[in-house]
Amino acid sequence: MNWAILIVSGAMEAVWAVALERAEGFTKLIPSIIFIVALAASMFGLSHAVRSIPLGTAYAVWVGIGATLTVVYSMVTGIEPFSWFKVALLAGLVGCVIGLKLVHGA
Repeated sequence: MNWAILIVSGAMEAVWAVALERAEGFTKLIPSIIFIVALAASMFGLSHAVRSIPLGTAYAVWVGIGATLTVVYSMVTGIEPFSWFKVALLAGLVGCVIGLKLVHGA
């Protein structure tokens, strides 16, 4: 269950990262509210997950999920240019996150 919470909180990290960019220095109300709610949910989920998942592993998985989803979203929406090199690097990052999960169980 804690792994599922960690994955969702990693996704919430991507939500708050995108909302932070859209908030334009907290001058836009709705993106600012989304940022605050997603940030709180993300931090709560991470804090819950580290009760049973080692901190280093949980943090790396959380950041990896958030970073990957943020970059993918940015490329899909045109915020940043698409690159196959970025896709390959993201695949490596996802592979490392999966590896951390597998090593945790060993």
